[in-house]
Amino acid sequence: MEFFRIQKDIPFMKRAKLFNVISALTFVAAVFFLVTKGLNFSVEFTGGVVIEANYTQAANLDGIRGGLRALGIEDPQVQNFGTSRDTMIRLATKDLQNGAIGSNGKLDKDAFTDKVLSKGGAGVTVTRIEFVGPQVGKELAQNGLIALLIVVTGIMIYLALRFEWKFAVAAIIANLHDVVIILGFFAFFQWEFSLSVLAAVLAVLGYSVNESVVVFDRIRETFRKVRGLSVTEVIDHSITSTISRTVITHGSTQLMVCSMLFFGGPTLHYFALALTIGICFGIYSSVLVASPIVKWLGVTREDLVKPVKKEGSFETP
Repeated sequence: MEFFRIQKDIPFMKRAKLFNVISALTFVAAVFFLVTKGLNFSVEFTGGVVIEANYTQAANLDGIRGGLRALGIEDPQVQNFGTSRDTMIRLATKDLQNGAIGSNGKLDKDAFTDKVLSKGGAGVTVTRIEFVGPQVGKELAQNGLIALLIVVTGIMIYLALRFEWKFAVAAIIANLHDVVIILGFFAFFQWEFSLSVLAAVLAVLGYSVNESVVVFDRIRETFRKVRGLSVTEVIDHSITSTISRTVITHGSTQLMVCSMLFFGGPTLHYFALALTIGICFGIYSSVLVASPIVKWLGVTREDLVKPVKKEGSFETP
């Protein structure tokens, strides 16, 4: 299916060096912010307390958030779970030092109910208070890193088997570029990095490699069907011929993600934000990072199209 077809190939590779310089500078800036500012980890990683409460009617989440902000908690984590009457609140360890609701890392249940939970409506009952220690957060961070490494390794093996090692190297560099850029945004703006954001980063890895595979498939197909084109011309033709598909696929996906970003509320905000950044940079990296790297690694028609041996033929020594 195509909305439009571009008749003349766009010379993407002509500006490849310029775009890769921009990519390199952006990558270095992201790494710089990650090293200097670091990520603003959520309660799951740093430790804190999780409070679950049940109301007789639908809970007023904005009221609860207002009560937390009134106590000086800048980014309150409040969400429904199960039903609109069930509410989950996460407080970081530093928030428990607030004299109005706790001290010495312990939560004052009665004070918290009076000053925060009461803002969500009448008939509130605290059903669970659970402390998440920093050791648990450390384990989650380690497991997240392991998951990321497993995904990267799996993608590299898959691409090496399906195409050729040069494509695998190019795709991994492009995918890591996307991941580091997302983390750089979260470090620079100090947006909260939670488990849902980690899930979004892993989703972006899969999404980005899918776009790379589409372009790589078209490169292989062009090498097989069209003779006489240079490597640069083959790559330009392949990218140009997939633009319509890219607009349809990424446009529809971005519409869904934007609906979560603007209408999903605080619970889905950073998850959708990470996906939005990842999708935009995923398109960019597949076209203007992965493809030039494939070219510079010296891919040739022989790498993708193996000569067919006729029966009875033999090689002379």
